[in-house]
Amino acid sequence: MKVWFITGASRGFGALITKEALAAGDAVVATARNPKTVIEQIGEHPNLLPVALDVTNEEQAKEAAALAIQRFGRIDILANNAGYGLLGAVEEATNSEIEALYATNVFGLLKVTRAVLPHMRRQRFGHILNFSSIGGYFGYPGWGVYGSTKCAVEGLSESLATELAPFGIKVTIVEPGCFRTDCLNDNSWAISPATIADYV
Repeated sequence: MKVWFITGASRGFGALITKEALAAGDAVVATARNPKTVIEQIGEHPNLLPVALDVTNEEQAKEAAALAIQRFGRIDILANNAGYGLLGAVEEATNSEIEALYATNVFGLLKVTRAVLPHMRRQRFGHILNFSSIGGYFGYPGWGVYGSTKCAVEGLSESLATELAPFGIKVTIVEPGCFRTDCLNDNSWAISPATIADYV
C-alpha cells in the first residue's frame, strides 16, 4: 500500500487520482480548503484522510503533513495538483491578480513540498508529482501569466530532481494538455476584468 498526499483533491485531476489510488488499495491524504468537499466528491473510505489545507498557508501545510504521518506513518507520493488559471493578456493582469496566482501555483507548491520533504528525506524514499501544464513550456496568447507560473514549476522541479536524487526521492513534472475535467469552471480559472481593446 502506497500513501498519497494530494493537494486540490476535491475536483479535477486531484479527485480522479484520489479515486484511482483508493481503488488500487492505496491510502490517500486528500487535501482541500474545505475537506467536506472531498467527502462529497469521493465518499467515505477507510484509507481516505480528508485534511483542510490552503496551500498558501505554510503552517497549515506543516500540520497537514504531520497528520499524514500520524495516520499512515509515511508519505510515499506527493501530488502537487492544487492551482488555478488566469485568463487575460499580460498587460491586462493586475498586480494583485498576478501575486495571488503565484501565491497558489508557485509559492503554495513550494510550501507544501517543503512541509513534506523532511519526512521523505527521513524515510529515504518518495516521489513528488508536480503538476505543470502544456503552458509550462510553450506560451499562448491570453495565458502568459498562468504559463509563467508553470514555467516556474518546471524550473523548480528540474532542480529538485537533482537535489533529491541522493535521498531516493524522485520528481516528475506532469504537463497536461486538454483534458475533460472541470478545470474551466469558475473555481479553477479567473478572468482578468481589465480589458484593453487592442487585445480583443
